[in-house]
Formats: sequence, C-alpha cells, structure tokens
Amino acid sequence: MSRDLNDLLKQSDDTVQALIADGAETDLLYEIEHHLASQDFTKLEKAAVELVKQGYHVDDADEFEDEQGKRWFAFMAVTDAELDKDILNRQVREIAAIADECEVEYDGWGTLIEDDEFEGEEADGEE
Repeated sequence: MSRDLNDLLKQSDDTVQALIADGAETDLLYEIEHHLASQDFTKLEKAAVELVKQGYHVDDADEFEDEQGKRWFAFMAVTDAELDKDILNRQVREIAAIADECEVEYDGWGTLIEDDEFEGEEADGEE
C-alpha cells in the first residue's frame, strides 16, 4: 500500500543529499519523522503498535479530509538519527514493510532543521 520502495529510497537519498548541500552536519542527531496514513483507523493503529515494537515513538493520530472529502488518519513515527543514507534507508525499508503488512500508506520521512544547526551561516550572510 505504501509507495514503491525504490521511489521511497530515491526520495530518501535525495533528501539526505539536499540537506547536506544546504549545510546540515552529518554527525548530528536529527529528529526523523516518518509519515504514515490510512482511511482505516484500525489498520493505522496496528502499524503504530508494530512501529513502537521496533523502537519508534509514535505520535497520536491526526484526522483530516483530502480534496475529495474522504476522511484520513495520519501519524508520525519519530526517531533520532544521523543524516546517514544507510541508516535512513534501513528505516525506510523497515517502515515500508510494516506499512505494506498493515495496509497503510507510507510517504517517506522529513526532518526540521533549526537555524542554529547551520553553524556560522548567518554570520557569513549566506542563505
């Protein structure tokens, strides 16, 4: 049910490259947020339980409507990790497998980069 694994892995690699190109440090720990969703709350709940067993912190599910007015539930599975392609690709594979098993959508991961994580960037006048 999740996106094609090869697409997810490419997106993960592209995200890591973009973050590093923007000045993110590879040896820092970042809060990685993996995004999962389903129209079936019970299936999403099953995925959440499996992810907690794997060591992820799972946020409470949010409810929203898509453009067609269909109701969806979504949550983030959160973990701390370095910007390391191997580590993040392992997580993508692990979460995609759980998403497929539970029949929920997995849309990849993201992270927030704080301005103070880009050491000296403001002082140099770069954006």
